[in-house]
Amino acid sequence: MERLNLRMCEALARNGKVALVGPRGSSAFAPSIESVDEVPHRPLSRFLAETLWIGWRRANAFAPTRVLAGSGLVAPHARFIARRAGVSYAVYVHGLDLVAPHQIYQRLWLPAIRAADRVIANSSNTARLALSRGVDAARLRVVTPGTDFVEAGLESDPLERANLGLAAGPVLLSVGRLTARKGLARFVREVLPRIVDVRPDVQLVIVGSDAIDAAAVARESERARIVVEAQQAGVANNVQLRGVVDDRILDALYRHADIHVFPVRDLPGDVEGFGMVALEAAAHGVPTLGYAVGGVPDAMEQERTGKLVKPDDAGALAEAILSWLGRPRRFAFDACRAFASANGWDNFERRLMEALE
Repeated sequence: MERLNLRMCEALARNGKVALVGPRGSSAFAPSIESVDEVPHRPLSRFLAETLWIGWRRANAFAPTRVLAGSGLVAPHARFIARRAGVSYAVYVHGLDLVAPHQIYQRLWLPAIRAADRVIANSSNTARLALSRGVDAARLRVVTPGTDFVEAGLESDPLERANLGLAAGPVLLSVGRLTARKGLARFVREVLPRIVDVRPDVQLVIVGSDAIDAAAVARESERARIVVEAQQAGVANNVQLRGVVDDRILDALYRHADIHVFPVRDLPGDVEGFGMVALEAAAHGVPTLGYAVGGVPDAMEQERTGKLVKPDDAGALAEAILSWLGRPRRFAFDACRAFASANGWDNFERRLMEALE
């Protein structure tokens, strides 16, 4: 979400002047923004209060022609500031900010989303959620996030592979914050053992850490849950938990990955808005296999850049992964790259500006 909001700011800055009110540290990533006001993002109450106050002051000094909320969390702020400035406002919604199971949020925040002059959804599924929450279809647009088009190749460097700590077997890669919604604990318990029975040399490499700042997160450590499930399922030797890695290491892991696994779960009050990591995997030429949940289908092309099976069908997912592991890496490489190229940030910018017109 942070990268997406940065790209939105950059797109707006190329089309006019921008004043940004965001979390502390924003200015380091937004050099092209004319005015940046930073607010501590914790505690949430302070963030919301200071963001509103600074936005109110900016409405006087900056004289905006429109106000954009980067998520539903600040939709009331955008509404208030836009009224102060006498301009229209838009809200970019991610899915969870439409279904968050919180009574105060539902009563105060959702009306501000519904009242927006434009609601921009990050996927077709998020758009359906918006309609179900009373958003006017005439004001609704879908603008899926983009991705960077990176250098990628089919050749695997044995020395680099060894330096990454990867053995000779196939690599299943998972990238992202560790939450119950991502489904990795269940994947390790229900899917991975079926794969290991056929391919005992398979390696599941998990990049990411517990999502302490996510909008919906359990109190228990998801990382610890994954470790326990791996031990109990007898596949601990097939699982590597890498934590957070830098971009250089992540790019290298993508180069050696055979499949990106995305076993997202469909949980009440929680939703996978888009599944940007599936699009990022495609940019590296890596197919995604997982469950057809939330906005994930918008982030890939079925049977060309991967395969999504029925939610929580562990047997079907294991079978699909084994089938794709039997194919050469070049099988989906070009299709993945073409799909990512067609969904770059340049196209995101064009579609965003069209949606705001």
